[in-house]
Amino acid sequence: MNGVLQWDERSSREEAEKPRTLTSFGIGAAVVALFLGSLQMVASYKGFPGPLPSLWNDFFGTPKSMAIPWGGLALALVGVNARVRVVALSAAVVIDVVCALIRLEAGHSFSIGNGAIIVLVGLGAYTLYLRDAGGLKAVCLGALLILATKAGDAWLHITTLVRPSVLDEYAQVADHALGNPSWIVGSGLAALGPIVPAVLHWVYIQLPVAAIAIAIYQLRGLTTGRAWPTHYLVRTFLLIGLVGPIFYILFPVVGPMFAFGPDGQGFQVGNFWPTHVPFDLSPSGIDFDAVTPRNCMPSLHTAWALSLFIHSRRGPWWLRLGGTAWLVCTVAATLGFGYHYGVDLVAGVVLCLTLESTLRDPERGWDAARIRLVAYGSTVMAFLLLSYRYLAVPFGTYPELFGPLILILMGSVVAMFYATFFAAPGTAMATWGGQVTPTRPAPSR
Repeated sequence: MNGVLQWDERSSREEAEKPRTLTSFGIGAAVVALFLGSLQMVASYKGFPGPLPSLWNDFFGTPKSMAIPWGGLALALVGVNARVRVVALSAAVVIDVVCALIRLEAGHSFSIGNGAIIVLVGLGAYTLYLRDAGGLKAVCLGALLILATKAGDAWLHITTLVRPSVLDEYAQVADHALGNPSWIVGSGLAALGPIVPAVLHWVYIQLPVAAIAIAIYQLRGLTTGRAWPTHYLVRTFLLIGLVGPIFYILFPVVGPMFAFGPDGQGFQVGNFWPTHVPFDLSPSGIDFDAVTPRNCMPSLHTAWALSLFIHSRRGPWWLRLGGTAWLVCTVAATLGFGYHYGVDLVAGVVLCLTLESTLRDPERGWDAARIRLVAYGSTVMAFLLLSYRYLAVPFGTYPELFGPLILILMGSVVAMFYATFFAAPGTAMATWGGQVTPTRPAPSR
């Protein structure tokens, strides 16, 4: 009887909070629409497609990605009951098959995703009609992941307009402190033949799908009526995607394969990567083309892959193994394909842990340990970026001094993060990290 009363009380509380929750969704949708509309206005003015034509293609044309629309729909389906899931999946498959056949008949390339997008919108309308706050929240998360990719593509175009010159020479000189790992890994991949690079490339581009898979596992309890968890991967993933691109404007970098390799379209310093490491102690800005995104500093792929790793730690063995493999393969791909310098990856690690620290274990509140960690991570991030720009020559000249310094700074953020959130309760590290040791109740007499 006590349990029934508690269930009724919780249901009544959820019903009372539903109008406020739906209102917050409406405000959030308006903010997202305003942001996408602003990006589209810039895109139209500057002459590139923008997010809205890409969305139109997802609905009625050829989707840019086949995996992301279906991943977004899969994430949305965790918030509805089994009957709705079956109907939605069936409708999406039928629409996709019809659209794919029409495209093939017209002589276009094979692609899928229209059905997933169309059904996702229909699912949103259905949950809104039912005033199902939980279902609508899941739909919004799935839609946000899709819309984030559209906004990200537009932002990458904007970086080329705002920052016509890039700071790759500074990053490359500073990277001498770490031994120029992109050149080392790039040469190694070139010697391994085509299979390993093909696997790494697939892992690299399917990072959002891996994130959706882990998020679905974290949210699996919703299908049995459990409450939403207080923190899950999608929150971190979206926050990294929101904050990280700001640094593309502050520190524009295109990467070794473009600035020092054959893909620079004539704007490169020379064709050095990955066979010869240049060492020029007079770095300067490089005027670059208006096509290549300035999206290297920090490495958001590293930040996202690290967030996958972190959120897989408390799952079953296969999830932990997958999170580890995705992190290792992503790091190998970012370096081995010449997409990033080693210093980019260090900045990506610090960014990920700092942002994750603002979201993780919200029930703890903003205690002293969290504030200390976020402040320290932010300070280290600022120090690294300023050093890469203004201390690049000393970094490259004295790698035996500054290489360990970079790794110590990154390692200290890792250690502080572990102590704050993952150290075993009761240990000295956990106590230093602000974790409260659970107390056993006194035995009854």
